[in-house]
Amino acid sequence: MQADFWYTKSLEQMTDKEWEALCDGCGKCCLNKLIDEDTDELIHTNVACELLNTHSCACSNYENRFSIVPDCLKITRDKLDDYFWLPSTCAYRLLAEGQSLPSWHPLRTGSKSAMHKAGQSVRGKVVPESKAGAWEDHIITWAG
Repeated sequence: MQADFWYTKSLEQMTDKEWEALCDGCGKCCLNKLIDEDTDELIHTNVACELLNTHSCACSNYENRFSIVPDCLKITRDKLDDYFWLPSTCAYRLLAEGQSLPSWHPLRTGSKSAMHKAGQSVRGKVVPESKAGAWEDHIITWAG
């Protein structure tokens, strides 16, 4: 993979490996969301997908996630405009909007530790679906 490829390539020009590397692994997109029935507003919760490892912030069964969690979505180049719900810190969203990767992003720092230290991951902030109870009791504003 070319160093700093995100500076020289558009999202469409990236290889699949480069595309996957853009994901910082924060886990924010793996949090369940609600839709307000009256306003159609997207509401974020701190209720984590059953497959999210809440410490590493990685999917515990990435290869089989779609068969285990039917609502899991694959982020693809051709549907990027549909992913308005991605967090404002998401590399896919940032690059699509013409912005750069944040200083704590693992591609810039070489590890996830800076992201965790900057408080940009879900580590220590979420509850697993199995322990959550009513999602309405878990509404948050920090993941948007």
